[in-house]
Amino acid sequence: MRFDLTDDNRYTLSTATKSIVKNIEGIITIKVYLQGDFPAEFKRLQIETKQHLEELKALNKNIKFRFINPSEIAEELINKDLEPSRLQVQENGKLSEIVIFPWAVVSSKNKTKNISLLKDIFSYSQDEQLESSIQNLEYAFADAIHKVTSKKSKKIAIIKGNEELNDIYIADFLLKLNEYYFLAPFTLDSVDSQPQKTLTDISKFDLAIIAKPTEKFTEEEKFTLDQFIMNGGKTVWLIDNVVAELDSLMKTGETLSYPRDLGLTDLFFNYGIRINTDLITDLYSSEIPLATGNIGNKTQFNQFQWNYFPLLNSTNNHPINNNIEAVNVKFANSIDTLKNNISKTVLLQSSPLSKPVGTPSIISLKTISEQQNPSEYTNGNKPIAVLLEGNFKSGYNGRIKPFKIVKSKEKGIYTKMVIISDGDIIANEVSKGKPLELGINKWTNQRYGNKEFLLNTINYLLDDTGLINIRSKIVKIDYLNKQKAFVETRKWQLINILFPLIILVIFGFTFNYFRKKKHQ
Repeated sequence: MRFDLTDDNRYTLSTATKSIVKNIEGIITIKVYLQGDFPAEFKRLQIETKQHLEELKALNKNIKFRFINPSEIAEELINKDLEPSRLQVQENGKLSEIVIFPWAVVSSKNKTKNISLLKDIFSYSQDEQLESSIQNLEYAFADAIHKVTSKKSKKIAIIKGNEELNDIYIADFLLKLNEYYFLAPFTLDSVDSQPQKTLTDISKFDLAIIAKPTEKFTEEEKFTLDQFIMNGGKTVWLIDNVVAELDSLMKTGETLSYPRDLGLTDLFFNYGIRINTDLITDLYSSEIPLATGNIGNKTQFNQFQWNYFPLLNSTNNHPINNNIEAVNVKFANSIDTLKNNISKTVLLQSSPLSKPVGTPSIISLKTISEQQNPSEYTNGNKPIAVLLEGNFKSGYNGRIKPFKIVKSKEKGIYTKMVIISDGDIIANEVSKGKPLELGINKWTNQRYGNKEFLLNTINYLLDDTGLINIRSKIVKIDYLNKQKAFVETRKWQLINILFPLIILVIFGFTFNYFRKKKHQ
C-alpha cells in the first residue's frame, strides 16, 4: 500500500499513465544512464527517476529497469545519438563542470525509444531546468511506453493545392506528429473532376490540417471541406488573412501589408468566428535578427525586439494551453467570436499591451529605433487561437451547392476545430537546407511553446486527452539556498555532530539515574 502525502501529488500517477502501464502485455526494459556520484541537485533527478520507475513497476511487473553507469560506455552512447550534457555545479563556494548522460532507453520487442531526462528549456537557471525535468518525468516515460506498445489508428490529412507551406517548413512538426498518427498529403484539385470521390476519400481521415494557404479556395474546395466537417471531421486552420512577408521586409527595409482573400470568410462566419484583416503589434514580443555591420568578411547580426512578432501567453483555461511556454507568432491577425450555438474557447491571445494595426499599411524596420509609448497599447488581449466545439451548421445551408453529392448535410454531427490566425505558428526555421526544431530561435536558442501547443491541439481534437493531462502536470520543488548554505556550513556541521551527542549523554544520565533508584 502506498500513500502520497505531498502537496502537489507528485507520486500519484495520472489515470492516463495507469491505463498505459496496466495495458502492457510484453516485457518492457528500461535502461537509465544515471548511475554514479552526482552533486546534490542531480542526485535528486536520479532519485526521482528511480522512485517514478518503482511506481510504474508496482503497477505492472512486466516493467524491468536498471541504472547503468555511463562512464565506461560513453563512446558507445554517443554513437547511439545519446549526447552528454555539460553542467556547471557550485559546491563549497567553488564552480566546477561535470559531464552526465541524462538518458533512458525504453525497449519492447523490436521498438526502442530514447528519453532525454534533462528537459531542454530556455532558462538561465539550472534549478529551473531541473524542476522542469522532474515535472516532465511522468509524461516522458508514459509517452515512450505508449509509443513502443501501441499501434497507430487515427489518420491526418495535410491539405495541399492552395499554395500551403512547403513541406520543409512543417517538417519538424510532422515528424513529431508521425510518432502518434498516420499522415498523408491530400490535394483538393481533383474535386473539379471527381467531387464525390474526393469527398469520400477525405472522409477516411479523422483530421485535416490547413497550413497557411495563400491561394483562394474555390467553391467546390470549400464545399468539400465543409461536408468533411459536417460528417464529424476535425480541422486545424492556420490562416494568414493579411499578406505581410518577412523576405521582402529584410531585403528593402519596408513591405506593404494588405488583406488576403482566401474566400473562407463566409465559412468561418457561419461557424462562429471572423478573422480580421489587421496585424497585431505587441510590446511583449520576440526579436528579429538584423545585420549591423561586418567584421572582416563576416556579417554581424544583432537581435531587436519586433512588435509584429507577439509572444502569446496562455491563460491556462484548457488542457491544450495549460503549462506551456510562450507561443511565438508572426504577423498575426485578431479574431472576433460571433454568437451562435457553438462553444468557443480562446486558447491564445495577445498581451494587454497590444493593439491592432489596420491594413493596407507600410511595415518599416525604422520603427525598431522609435520609442514606444505604452499608453498607445491599451487595446490588448486580442484572440489569436480559438477552439470551436459543437454541431456546426453548413456554410452552404440554404444555398445552391457547387456540385451534387449523396446525402449532403445542412447540419453536422458533433465535432471540433481550432482556428489560428497565423500560418507561421507551425513553421520551423531552415538552416543550410535542413529544417530546424519548431519553436527554437536559431539565433538565440530561445525555446517557445509552438510545438507543445500544436501537439496538444491535435491530441485534444482526436480525443487523446490523457497525454495532454500528463504533460501539463506541475511539481513544485524547493531548492537549497547555496550561498547561505556555504556561509553557514560550519554552524550546521557542529549542530549535526554535537546535538546527537548531547541527547545521548542526557539519555545516559537519565537511564542510569532511574536504574540506580529502582535497584537501591
